[in-house]
Amino acid sequence: MFGIGELAGRFGLATHVLRHWEDEGLLTPVARVGGQRRYDESHVARVVMIQRAKAAGLSLDQIRRMFEAPGGPERRAVLTEQDAVLDEQIRRAQESKRLIRHALTCEAPDFTECPQFQELIAELSPRTG
Repeated sequence: MFGIGELAGRFGLATHVLRHWEDEGLLTPVARVGGQRRYDESHVARVVMIQRAKAAGLSLDQIRRMFEAPGGPERRAVLTEQDAVLDEQIRRAQESKRLIRHALTCEAPDFTECPQFQELIAELSPRTG
């Protein structure tokens, strides 16, 4: 078992981050010894899951829902929601990348006046109507 400073240090986190995750119901020390939190190797895996979930864009509330879900189908439902959000973010990022790539390779003196760039902008503009 190890203390909060050791667990936080393994991940380059401040101890207040782990305390916040405790307050949010994401992390529970295995014991308290002399008033100090104690963790074991299972907490290392839990911190990795929290970090990866956050990197995937899940909120702390979504992560808690996933951890508290009674089984696989319920956990997958939380992840399915975020999967759709990530798909939309990826789609928008790819659209932005198309614009940037064109701007970087455009031979027009000002890419914003380039007919091809204007076509790309038109494709991405919201439709009225």
